[in-house]
Amino acid sequence: MQISPKFRIWEEAKVSRAELAQALNMALFAGVLERVPSGKAYTMDVAASGGKVMLDHGALRTVRWFGLGDLPPGEAAITRVLKPLGFRLNGVFPLDRLKMTGRSYAQIDDPENISQFFVSELHPERFSKEFQEAVTRVLGESRDPLTPAAVSMLNELERDGSLSLAQAQELLPVLVSCFERQHATPTVADYEILLKESAEMAWIATEGNVFNHATDRVADVYALTEAQQALGRPMKPAVEVSSTGRIKQTAFKADPVIRQFIDANGGLVEREVPGSFYEFITRDSYTENGKTKLDLGFDAGNATGIFKMTANG
Repeated sequence: MQISPKFRIWEEAKVSRAELAQALNMALFAGVLERVPSGKAYTMDVAASGGKVMLDHGALRTVRWFGLGDLPPGEAAITRVLKPLGFRLNGVFPLDRLKMTGRSYAQIDDPENISQFFVSELHPERFSKEFQEAVTRVLGESRDPLTPAAVSMLNELERDGSLSLAQAQELLPVLVSCFERQHATPTVADYEILLKESAEMAWIATEGNVFNHATDRVADVYALTEAQQALGRPMKPAVEVSSTGRIKQTAFKADPVIRQFIDANGGLVEREVPGSFYEFITRDSYTENGKTKLDLGFDAGNATGIFKMTANG
């Protein structure tokens, strides 16, 4: 994995917010590789050829719905972690066809080299009453993984920009746990209600706030697509291109996973559903006020197309 050259300089026994942000991204990327066999196979190929993955961003889904047990609604459950780590809002993207809103967050100390977060919120109020009631049943007993000690350390991190090494080692596993499923096993009936109106909400019902996908920033997404198709990997049929033409994205189709559900008799049953996936992006540079910058933006059309990777419910 490519690591920012800025991390070659550090302060003994102290962990900066940028270092902790990088560590969190690496831990979450490792989780994707555990859950996504196609992504792991690709990453092993990159390593075997002497290359490195450039983690561009990780994406996750939230639900802006009140009464979610102990968990704050929508992206607030995630941004309360990201902001102390130095992440700031970098763009807002209406995903109207999906009845969602996406927002990107970039790490201000090293935005080109530390992976961004693309956090989307689903809006249940735009769906049917039956759908809303199913959302409430599925998410209503969500737990909050942030401990009082973790909240205290995040406050200190936001204030000072760093923590002691011992504090960072204690905090990191708690931060990772915020990117998991926080609610109980859904029923088959509720899953079917959600799936009928929103493949994205059905995905959240089984996967929660885990990384929906992780993205490798590559030099030429078209050449990569041809190479991966030649290997027989399950690629998206077409590359998504932003309205500016500077951002090009494609992905593997989501790897299937086996998840448990509660049936009508209260027993546990298993079902194959879409899991997470692995994405690829090419970012071009542009000139602004005489300076050349890498386009770190996103595109609503691209995002809507990429989200279809988990729609084969």
